[in-house]
Amino acid sequence: MARFKGQAEYSVDDKGRVAIPAKMRSAMTPEAEGTFIITRGLEQCIFLYPKDRWAEIEERIGGLNMFQRESREFARRILMWAEEAVLDKQGRVSLPKPLMEFAGIQEKALIIGAFDHIEIWDLDVWEAHINEAVEDYETLAERVMT
Repeated sequence: MARFKGQAEYSVDDKGRVAIPAKMRSAMTPEAEGTFIITRGLEQCIFLYPKDRWAEIEERIGGLNMFQRESREFARRILMWAEEAVLDKQGRVSLPKPLMEFAGIQEKALIIGAFDHIEIWDLDVWEAHINEAVEDYETLAERVMT
């Protein structure tokens, strides 16, 4: 499984393409075939899952009980946004316009490694998200890591 970490700020071109940092591209497994599944993230960002990791997520979604309303709603919401994107020769992916609008991304994007996926944020949206955090980093680390 790919393990993405780090951050980088990149421009988004007129066609909605953004470069994926080389260190993140090199973390992809050969099974991903240079392909991401792009979908709506949690909070106001875009998630990029390597193709092989996305296959695992689809299996989990397939195991949900579709007779339960919450399961149906979750499946609809994550899958309706999902699109395949292949890295081009310059290491860029094209972000779908509806996802860019959802995330508020225009000219600049913050790309964050988030272990098994990559998150793409608008810089101002990210700043607001971090500033509204309920807990400080130390308290959060203590709560989730112990």
